[in-house]
Amino acid sequence: MTAVVVALLSSCSGGGGGEGANESDGLSASEVCRGGFAQDAAAIAALKAVMGGGRFDDGLAKSEPEKALEELRQASPEQWAESYRPESRRYCWFWPAEGGSEKDLQIQLSPTRSAPGLDPEHAEKVTSYASGLQAYSSSTFGRIYFSCRLKAPAHEIIVETVVRGPTGVPDTDLAQRTRLITLANAAARQVSKELGCEKDGLATGVPSPTANPTS
Repeated sequence: MTAVVVALLSSCSGGGGGEGANESDGLSASEVCRGGFAQDAAAIAALKAVMGGGRFDDGLAKSEPEKALEELRQASPEQWAESYRPESRRYCWFWPAEGGSEKDLQIQLSPTRSAPGLDPEHAEKVTSYASGLQAYSSSTFGRIYFSCRLKAPAHEIIVETVVRGPTGVPDTDLAQRTRLITLANAAARQVSKELGCEKDGLATGVPSPTANPTS
């Protein structure tokens, strides 16, 4: 990871939220969300910048990680009605150890039939990246679709992974888009590992942008 990328991911996207927390308070970036989805330097730097600090409280009571994973394992899109859209499940939810849950981050999962693509109007408002089947982000969310070939029961699914970051970040904050897609990619890699996916096509570290907004 280059010094430029480190600086981009590490620069804070907004004030407050955890900088003053004691090291003994809450969970570290490498611990939060099922033992730490942010394991590499890029994801840890992105998480600290997005949340404004490095210690977190985890909303385990309001998350459904096991249910989310089990629904992915059992998903059979070929049997769904044309109008059916499965409900997304909250895989993780956490916030700074100091400052409360106003500045929070959520990770949501759901199975889907396919990566839907972007219409021209939507494509102008997000940045697209190379990871999985489709990846893009704005200043408030990062979304990745990836293919998962499961061994047991043997079948293939497509997983939608969404990271929803703090609100109020300007649309023009392109660095925040890189941070959120980095976190979405890290979360998708953890989910892929938990499911035992083969050939997920997910990037390592920071996904490379393929298209930037034109407006």
